[in-house]
Amino acid sequence: MIKLLKNANVYAPEPLGNKDILIVGEKICRIQEDLRIYENLPDVEVYDLEGRYIVPGYIDLHVHITGGGGEKGPASRVPESQLSAFLMNGVTTVVGLLGTDGITRSVENLVAKARALTEEGITAYALTSFYGFPPATITESVEKDIMMIPPIIGVKTAASDHRSSNITGEELIRLATSARRAGLLSGTPGMVTIHMGDGKKGLEPIFYVLDHSDLPPDKLLPTHMHRNQGLTDQGVELVRRGGYIDFTAGCDEDELLKNADIVLYTLDQPGVKLEHITLSSDAYGSQPRFDKNGKCIGLTYASSESLHKTIQILVKKGMPLEQAIRLLTTTPASLLGKTGVKGCIGVNADADLLVLDAGLEIDGLFAKGQTALWKKELKMKGTFE
Repeated sequence: MIKLLKNANVYAPEPLGNKDILIVGEKICRIQEDLRIYENLPDVEVYDLEGRYIVPGYIDLHVHITGGGGEKGPASRVPESQLSAFLMNGVTTVVGLLGTDGITRSVENLVAKARALTEEGITAYALTSFYGFPPATITESVEKDIMMIPPIIGVKTAASDHRSSNITGEELIRLATSARRAGLLSGTPGMVTIHMGDGKKGLEPIFYVLDHSDLPPDKLLPTHMHRNQGLTDQGVELVRRGGYIDFTAGCDEDELLKNADIVLYTLDQPGVKLEHITLSSDAYGSQPRFDKNGKCIGLTYASSESLHKTIQILVKKGMPLEQAIRLLTTTPASLLGKTGVKGCIGVNADADLLVLDAGLEIDGLFAKGQTALWKKELKMKGTFE
């Protein structure tokens, strides 16, 4: 399977200008100004991009691939993800995880779904456990899950949320140490993704870890850092201390605009590096609303569509495209230990490539070298779609 992409305005994510890209199998083989010598060879598919943008496929670090929700009872459980929804929105790599429900949504099912999505054409990883503590695992050990069960690469927990188990700093140290050790031994990130609510403690458990252990700050990724001003400002301090934070794009248009402004506010603070901030969708995770007594009074669920919409908003507000897409490409790739493989356009990188038209609308997508979307027409679907 050989593909020649001609006349592409390449953002790798840094702008490289007009280039041709040769794809062999799942990898990028060559990037040059003129690769027409391959055009007439047998079995070479030629795609003329006619100067359209090509950027790395998006990496979504927070997706409820088996569905989330349930806060209003069984009927409020969100359905499972579908391959086409990721492809239509430029997503070629996902990290699947559980949320509030770790009983009817099992780690076993999560692993199976991640493997299914990978078989269907994208790259999918998984995190063991859910909001609860002690963690729910397959092997009864976070360390064994990460070491012995691909595609598990880390663990999920929750803090400062009335649905969490109110994990303490010492408990988080032990959890993160297990994940870190397993990551070293298995060659995986060994990351800890921490769902952040808007509770009183905020990032206190994470700061406790940094102050009372030798764990590297890049192994702890608090998400939903848009919750409130106090939490966002704590995130600024965490980044200054070498940590990473993840913002959720949002659901409706108002939320997308608000959260994009929070990202821009954060980046404008002294000592904050773009390379330490990521954006994720929380796709298929419920977005419940609670009253002052903790009763769920309404909910919807998130979509992968929010990611590219946020990129468009950020660019419209003046952020250069090559900077905006780093939130979904190079920085997530770094946290996954996939620098130079994912989240970039370069020789020997995975051929995960997103095509954008002049208005920055999604026009095409190549996932691991396969044509997933071309001229806005979906070319790949899940097994039962």
